[in-house]
Amino acid sequence: MSKSVKNTVNVVLYEPEIPQNTGNIMRTCVAAGATLHIIGPVGFDIENPEFRRASTNHITWADYTHYDSWKDFADKNEGEYFFMTRYGKVPPSDIDFAEASKNSEIYLIFGKESTGIPGEILRANLDRCFRIPMSADCRCLNLSNACAIAIYEVLRQLGYPGLSFKEEQKGEDFLEQNYSYDETLRKKRK
Repeated sequence: MSKSVKNTVNVVLYEPEIPQNTGNIMRTCVAAGATLHIIGPVGFDIENPEFRRASTNHITWADYTHYDSWKDFADKNEGEYFFMTRYGKVPPSDIDFAEASKNSEIYLIFGKESTGIPGEILRANLDRCFRIPMSADCRCLNLSNACAIAIYEVLRQLGYPGLSFKEEQKGEDFLEQNYSYDETLRKKRK
């Protein structure tokens, strides 16, 4: 993980089942400077080369920890827990993550693809459940998409701490330096 990015968000995957989702989430965590917590049992082998491909090798830069159970995770991590569930009654934009982050770590908790977070955990935390608004025709979003939406809402509220606002890989003036601007095209678009 880049030393310039300070971990401000923790992403927790409860018993993930699909390696591609976890790989995509891992990549998003690297991009966002987030720490990933994976609660087992997991539906795939994290050490398998196929998972490394699913994460597009971002596992190399990821800050992640694996836990045996929910209890193992909860015993080792104190902070503000927020649970993404279709049964939540508020969108993430209604939660004041800036206030929540003042005195403790923020943990965004996401359930397994087939059944979500266990009901007994959610019921004990009803005031910490949120959902992503969507059409009534859709049951849920893909897990990696839901994680990305929630992570970047938290980061938006915090002012994107430690993240770059310019292109670091190719340079912020890459387009200007490598592509000519056709004035004729600009006039046609108007």
